[in-house]
Amino acid sequence: MHADEFGFGTQIRKSPYFDATVRWGAQGFSVYNHMYIPRDFGDPEQNFWNLVNDAILCDVAVERQVEITGPDAARFVQMLTPRNLSKMAVGQCKYILITNAEGGILNDPILLRLAENHFWISLADSDILLWAQGVAVHSGLDVQLREPDVSPLQLQGPKSGEIMRALFGDSIMELKYYWLREVTLDGIPLVISRTGWSSELGYEIYLRDSAHGDMLWERIMASGMEFGLKPGHTSSIRRIEGGMLSYHADADINTNPYELGLDRLVDLDMEADFIGKAALKRIAATGVQRTQVGLIVGGEPLKGPNTRFWTINHAGKAIGKVTSAIYSPRLERNIALAMIAIEHAGIGTELEVVPPSGPVTATVVERPFYDPKKSLAAA
Repeated sequence: MHADEFGFGTQIRKSPYFDATVRWGAQGFSVYNHMYIPRDFGDPEQNFWNLVNDAILCDVAVERQVEITGPDAARFVQMLTPRNLSKMAVGQCKYILITNAEGGILNDPILLRLAENHFWISLADSDILLWAQGVAVHSGLDVQLREPDVSPLQLQGPKSGEIMRALFGDSIMELKYYWLREVTLDGIPLVISRTGWSSELGYEIYLRDSAHGDMLWERIMASGMEFGLKPGHTSSIRRIEGGMLSYHADADINTNPYELGLDRLVDLDMEADFIGKAALKRIAATGVQRTQVGLIVGGEPLKGPNTRFWTINHAGKAIGKVTSAIYSPRLERNIALAMIAIEHAGIGTELEVVPPSGPVTATVVERPFYDPKKSLAAA
């Protein structure tokens, strides 16, 4: 089918890189934040090796931005998250959770601070602009909220630094992990951050004018050619190896930070109030009934990621579910993230997992499964 004809109608949006990704071999798409995201450039295992050995360029324009400006922007952003932002500098990025009044997770985005009163919330897959507008209505705070014309790319993998140097010169190498910089490339306005959804060295390149999408994609691919850059898609294998969450799979509105072991993203002692503070105090005091674990899953190598939640049993009783599962060719194991009853979460516990092919044995292990100190991404 011709790229122009591909799709479900205008309600699912195409990114500024859509035509370029089709030209470069995208064969399948998913939908995320009401927009197409390329999920298939042929062989997902080859995509994984391209990522961990060289570099891949991914269209992640689906990471929509909620832009928050105005005199009360910083106070407003702090209302949305239990993470303490009081020391967040201009030019810094932070991984945050956005919680509701019950302490449930609505999104796990990256927050970027572009100026004293200028923030972007770079979203996982849920409608936070609507939530933020609802919060703002009765907040009494002077803020403006909008979705700006901003479309990120991810350049990820060990060669990504050299490709960035080729594009932007030596000074880009000074950009630290979880910091950002405003730059231009051939007159194209960009924000660059040392972040990404891969657990590898990587950068996100935020295009600030969608008219230049095609040109930017081609420019990066041309500069990356000598370093082995390939078009790609965010790797389920690598992100599960790295224990990275996928919203709607590993976390949702009924999941709280403590169940995921993300206590570091919650500061109950800060003076500032935030939505969900009272609920999270109660949860912290009483403890949780279930927790996320890593699993090594037996059986034949999985052909692809799970497309539904798999029941987990212990002694014949259902005690949880597999949320993300994949075969890792590097670890030569089926690996999974799971949410289970806390009394069965001890390392080494043997459980039964029920994929469509039939019951197999699984063992609780430490997560992340690879590079637990994130030394590759933070290098």
